[in-house]
Amino acid sequence: MDVLNTIIKNSSLDGMPRWYQVGTLILFICITITVFISYYLLLFKGSNLNVQFSY
Repeated sequence: MDVLNTIIKNSSLDGMPRWYQVGTLILFICITITVFISYYLLLFKGSNLNVQFSY
């Protein structure tokens, strides 16, 4: 928790309501997890996908 408090104090979230800080951090974590899962699927599973770009 000390790490999260330090991040909040050193960012523009300092002074915002608690619910806003929590919501922003949850949204950031969800976006980060989505990006890493996408990279994983693209790098390790992408070569096995048979995708056709035609009509």
